[in-house]
Formats: sequence, C-alpha cells, structure tokens
Amino acid sequence: MADSKKLSANQRKIIAGQIKERAICWAIGRAEASEIDHINILQATFIAMQRAFSLLEVPADYVMIDGNCLPKLNCPGEAVIKGDQLIPEISAASILAKVARDEEMLILDRLYPGYGLAQHKGYPTQQHLSSLQQIGISSQHRKSFAPVKKFLL
Repeated sequence: MADSKKLSANQRKIIAGQIKERAICWAIGRAEASEIDHINILQATFIAMQRAFSLLEVPADYVMIDGNCLPKLNCPGEAVIKGDQLIPEISAASILAKVARDEEMLILDRLYPGYGLAQHKGYPTQQHLSSLQQIGISSQHRKSFAPVKKFLL
C-alpha cells in the first residue's frame, strides 16, 4: 500500500505503470473546472467517479471510495475515510488519478504558459499566486476556488 501523497512523482509514475499492467481493468474519470464551479467540488468528484465507473471494461460488483460518502453507482459499495491509506485498491486508484492529473498539468502548462503548471501542478503555491496576479486567470482555473476567487475582477 502506498499513499500517493507520500510518493515522489517518479515513484507514482512507476507504480501507476505496474497497476495498469496488473489490474483487471482501470479507468480515469474527470470533471472540468467549469463543472466544479457550477455544481461544487464534491458533486464534480462524484461525476468524475461515475464517468470512470462507466468506462470500466469489466463491470465492478463492489466499489470502495476514499471519503465519507458514495456517488450513485449501479453496484453496492462503501466509503472509507482515509481509504487511500488503508485499502490497497483505493491507494492504487489514488495513484492513477494523481499521475493522470500531473500529466494533464504538463499539457496545460504548454497550452497556458506563464502559470508554471508543470512545476506546481495547479496547487496555490506562491509562484502560482504571483502568476495569477500578473496575468490573470485562465479558462482552466476554478473560479470558485478561494485562492483564485480573489483574482476575479
């Protein structure tokens, strides 16, 4: 079991490759920044989970989610608080999600230069906040996120 937050980006990438090779199936679901702004982060997270669930090549018969509540899915499951630290399958899902997000940030860094997304991966570091102040927000920034909200005109 590996907590994705305690692994380096390179370690996550190696482990993600191993997970993809060994898993019966896996899928990544995502929600757009505009969806998060429109329906809130929790509901957008549920939508991303539902999207991933619908993409599975082998139907799941039980799901385990890191957190305290489940999205609506067509199978039974349970929410496990700190599940990414306790349940190997949840840890694996967390690693896959983080690697996918980091890869997306590399693409967004090329599409939206000046924000340093490849370095800070979208987290509100001092560098990112300074870039927001200098060049403003992009269409990829969540306007409902407090550190971004203060830069809205």
